[in-house]
Amino acid sequence: MGLERAGEKMRRTLIGLLIVGNILSVAEIARVAAQEPDGTVKITRRSVAEGVGLSWGDGVLTFKGKDYVFSFKASGLLRELDPSISVAELSGQVFNLKNLEDFNGNYKIVKPSGSVGSGGKVATIQNQNGVVVNVVATTGGHKFTLGAEGMTIELKK
Repeated sequence: MGLERAGEKMRRTLIGLLIVGNILSVAEIARVAAQEPDGTVKITRRSVAEGVGLSWGDGVLTFKGKDYVFSFKASGLLRELDPSISVAELSGQVFNLKNLEDFNGNYKIVKPSGSVGSGGKVATIQNQNGVVVNVVATTGGHKFTLGAEGMTIELKK
């Protein structure tokens, strides 16, 4: 009997810990969802090496009421695009950006792409400075991914 009671007590403790963990996760998601973005981005992919999967282009970061132009390079950024499309766009909200210089860096996927209303695709990327960007494909329902190398962004001077 003693082992059964100990096992039941352990099971209840584990279930309680799982419930508390889930509550904390939901609270964190709600906090981030309620957080105001520090800025926005619009990324325009103008060139792609279709056979190699490299993308590069320009973008605009809007931060503290000013626009800052940046360039990017990425591996596997957009896929399943119609070859006749010469320009593809992504947009997004920027979080945890305290200093403009922190925007530079290599961004990696922290939350894989999923769908949002009317077939758009969204993913969350983060750089080594903790800057987070929720990216949405604005070119009609096309998919995007990032290779293992991520996306390198550099503000233009």
